[in-house]
Amino acid sequence: MNSVSHTVRVELGDRSYDILIGRSILPGLGGYFKDLFPTSRAIIITDSNVARLHLDTAETSLAEAGIEYHVVVMEPGEKSKSYKGLMKACDAVLDSKLERGDIVIALGGGVIGDLAGFVAGIIRRGMRFIQVPTTLLSQVDSSVGGKTGINTGHGKNLVGLFNQPHLVLADTAVLDTLTPRDFKAGYAEVAKYGLINQPDFFEWLEAHWQGIFEGGPEREEAIARSCQAKADVVAADEKEANQRALLNLGHTFGHALEGMAEYDAARIVHGEGVAIGMVLAHEFSARLGLCDPAVTERVVAHLQAVGLPTHIKDIPGQLPKVDLLMDYIAQDKKVSRGSLNFILTRGLGQSFVEKGVEPAAVRTFLEEKLI
Repeated sequence: MNSVSHTVRVELGDRSYDILIGRSILPGLGGYFKDLFPTSRAIIITDSNVARLHLDTAETSLAEAGIEYHVVVMEPGEKSKSYKGLMKACDAVLDSKLERGDIVIALGGGVIGDLAGFVAGIIRRGMRFIQVPTTLLSQVDSSVGGKTGINTGHGKNLVGLFNQPHLVLADTAVLDTLTPRDFKAGYAEVAKYGLINQPDFFEWLEAHWQGIFEGGPEREEAIARSCQAKADVVAADEKEANQRALLNLGHTFGHALEGMAEYDAARIVHGEGVAIGMVLAHEFSARLGLCDPAVTERVVAHLQAVGLPTHIKDIPGQLPKVDLLMDYIAQDKKVSRGSLNFILTRGLGQSFVEKGVEPAAVRTFLEEKLI
């Protein structure tokens, strides 16, 4: 039974769209599609893990609504966010003979959402697309705001574009199928919103995180509050000219850690990198005299309570060399004319963009963390 409990509007003028949040709304995909695009055809881009769990539901819904559709199934994991994966997905759309007015449906987590959104943005110079995120991380972060792209050997998400979806369907029931590790990884992005500029939300999470994990009404509440926080930032700064960069709290360090692990999910997944990265950002802020060390202790305590890694040494395998981490940091999208820009903090929920951070200071800090 369809049950939309929260609707969050991303206000972008004539490109505004809704995020529909609730349990068991995936079976309504065909109806939502038909309301928005009554004469369009579709292609579902998904991966083999998601296909096994949720593709039948999506296909049945589209078929019952009388929608002609095609499907392309990608390999799961970050390796699909590559030039090779992009070519496979693009060729599938072109092979299906879909036209510019037809719709790409991203059914999956952040990898599929980023890839499918990029495909939609470049095929025939731009098709429309719907995000159907199936992980907590993608429901609260990557499906909202229009960032799309792929990874390269130089780093994560360095080839891509801004392409806003036309609808986001966040079915919280599908999160019941996630592994505990993947759910925890997504929770790192939820906690991030509190640490950016909503200390009251972080305090709420400290008190209610168990309900989120258990699938109570707290789950929908947390997702809606996270999506609203991101929607507000995106509406004010869609192309990350200024304040949208705050959404990358923890990501400069986190992306470097993912890169050094060669995006090997057996070692680290994105949300785990963000969790460690947020701790590093708070520790570095304290090192610079910007933030009370007690704030870092509180962040560490909460992330550890939910089962997330909080230190570089928590990553299995050989520790990275500082030179390698610095190379990835130098390729970060927040670098401006060679100057390192970091999201730092002055306290709980008091993050800000710090420009012109000295590379030597970052190097010394990381060397100490790797001892």
